[in-house]
Amino acid sequence: MVFDRVTRMVQFLGSLSLLWLLLVCPVQAKAVQDVVGATIGLLQLPNEGQETYRLIHQGGPFPYEKDGVVFGNRERLLSPKPRGFYHEYTVKTPGERSRGARRIVCGGLEVSKPQNCYYSDDHYASFREIVDKK
Repeated sequence: MVFDRVTRMVQFLGSLSLLWLLLVCPVQAKAVQDVVGATIGLLQLPNEGQETYRLIHQGGPFPYEKDGVVFGNRERLLSPKPRGFYHEYTVKTPGERSRGARRIVCGGLEVSKPQNCYYSDDHYASFREIVDKK
């Protein structure tokens, strides 16, 4: 009797684990895949985004105190890198009193010469790599 209960409990937990893998893991894998393939041209960014991008490449000065802080990539939507690789910057949103939801996150060893930058207009729920065709 006890053995049957334990067996059913193990089966139930195994089913829950399988369900979790089927529901959660593909979403995370898709999010990383979307970031890798999704791009936005520099000139497609809002004017405020283009200005932020220019400030990043000239090393500032930035209008927001938190601009340039380390981005932790807790959402794991960008490629995994050591802490300190990514930095975030605010893209001003007209009419917004706070920093708003728009950001540019850049990665690289030199802050003012990033290897790549990503734009998010939904506070890190999604990213598109910024393509600067000079």
